[in-house]
Amino acid sequence: MSFLCIVPSPPLASVIEAIWDWDMPAGEFRYERILPSPAAGLVINLLEDETRVYQDDETRLCLRASGSVIGGPYRQSWIIDTAEQVRVMGVVFRPGGVHALIGLDAEELGKRDINLDDLFGANARRLRQRLLETTSPRQRLELLEQWLRTWSDDPSPDAVVLHAIAHLGCVPEVPSIGRLQRDSGYSAHRFGLLFRRHVGMTAKQYARLMRFRAVVSMAHPNAQPDWSRIAVDGGYCDQAHLSHEFRRFAGITPSQFAAMRGPYPNHIPLD
Repeated sequence: MSFLCIVPSPPLASVIEAIWDWDMPAGEFRYERILPSPAAGLVINLLEDETRVYQDDETRLCLRASGSVIGGPYRQSWIIDTAEQVRVMGVVFRPGGVHALIGLDAEELGKRDINLDDLFGANARRLRQRLLETTSPRQRLELLEQWLRTWSDDPSPDAVVLHAIAHLGCVPEVPSIGRLQRDSGYSAHRFGLLFRRHVGMTAKQYARLMRFRAVVSMAHPNAQPDWSRIAVDGGYCDQAHLSHEFRRFAGITPSQFAAMRGPYPNHIPLD
């Protein structure tokens, strides 16, 4: 049983935040709500040749795909089946990274997961088979990193988008977007199109999501979060504004988050 996570060496490090290998027993809870993230991800299920996610609404519709998929970024929460989260590998891309590495339109990718077979055919199937035959977690990580390097010799994130991402990550304020666009030298239309294609959402949506994620990070470690203070520190007009955004992104209220949270900030156990 193990969990290993590595940061790839350059140039992959510029577009990939982490490559991870999870080999653990099934969780105590059958389902978990996953909070939205601005990063795309690649998942390879080594237990079953299938991935299952569920819509986070009253239907809880199950969406099935192959055991190897790439998807995100996500602007709403979704639900995973922890019964299949036993032997899994994955890649966490940096915002804008999946477009820089393989040229996928991140906005389209955010609408649905794509089977890796549909992108890379037999090459993807061979990768999963080799990972299944590799018993060492460290060697599996090395194998996956080597495979990722075949996608591009020199992935280069767009400089304008990279600057906007860095700025909005530190100062997730919607009014600053106009200044970023003007400083880029692009028209508002061109800047918006470029940002959506690389990041998968508008700059305004990205700023709101980053502000929400900062609030989650502030609230998660506290046994009794002071939501009024967190709202102010997080840049919200008031607690009502924070609650509205929390429901928008997480599908639950701040108090429900505090009551339901587990050991990981972005994973909320469900019955």
